Amino acid sequence: MSVAALPKVELHLHHEGAAPPAFIRQLAHEKKIDLSRIFRADSTYEFRDFAHFLLVYDAACEVLQTPEDFRRLTLAILEESAANGVVYTETFVSPDFCGGGDLKAWQEYVHAIHEAGDEAERKFGITMRSVVTCIRHRGPDLARLSAHCAAETAGDRIVGFGMGGNEGMGKQGDFAWSFDCAREAGLRLTTHAGEFGGPDSVRDAVRDLGVERLGHGVRAIEDADLVHELADRGIVLEVCPGSNVVLGLYPDIAAHPIQRLREAGVKVTVSTDDPPFFHTTMAREYEMLNAAFGWEEPDFAEINKTALHAAFCDEDTRARVAQRLETS
Repeated sequence: MSVAALPKVELHLHHEGAAPPAFIRQLAHEKKIDLSRIFRADSTYEFRDFAHFLLVYDAACEVLQTPEDFRRLTLAILEESAANGVVYTETFVSPDFCGGGDLKAWQEYVHAIHEAGDEAERKFGITMRSVVTCIRHRGPDLARLSAHCAAETAGDRIVGFGMGGNEGMGKQGDFAWSFDCAREAGLRLTTHAGEFGGPDSVRDAVRDLGVERLGHGVRAIEDADLVHELADRGIVLEVCPGSNVVLGLYPDIAAHPIQRLREAGVKVTVSTDDPPFFHTTMAREYEMLNAAFGWEEPDFAEINKTALHAAFCDEDTRARVAQRLETS
């Protein structure tokens, strides 16, 4: 079996950021919204750098206006993930894009998303759970609304809380109230750190927010003491190699630190982040890691074991997914 065909667990996938360009173009056509500015001639997303990427991301979300839009989106992204061998995924969903932080509206979006998730599990054999995310560059006040929405819908499908967005805006600790609120509701915690923010952002996330996983976290490699701390504490990194290369953190996959982090005892996993933006899939990530570092089936089995153990789902779901990994 080729590594691309292996069953996979993905922990870091932005729900809206996984929207296929053709899906967004179709919705824009239906709603008579001109989004031509965000697409290249070949119909892929166009952006210059991370700041511009965030603007294009928000523009694409302009057409995602109703729970029905998110129901359709969920089916589209899960079909694509399943086609690339993903058997379990955690997607980041933000109340900012699903009702603007209004709890009643958020509940309607959640119902539509998870109804589609159940349908996708029946059709495609993929299990989805949701991590509610606040958006860092929109500030702590809106983050509190997201945390409240997360806390009020916590359960077997809403399993975690996290934060995405621009690491250059504010500090991790500014959002401590929101993370405490989510923790008290029984949600498990992750946050983006160590992508553009550097090693200090990783320390801040672990110290100030008490997270057990980190989105990206790869800049920790620049601080040997921090690498040892992550390994000792068992903090899991949601590593997105293809994304890191496209956004300019590293010149190519061979220069990416995922192998060095793994060799240092840090728990690493593999994800796609916003796959159509970064021209990747989970199958493609596996192929790149195989080519760059010689990872074979036993290596990916270890990566998936780490990811499944770090997943925020309940134990019954974990056992069911483990069986799929063994029998696929």
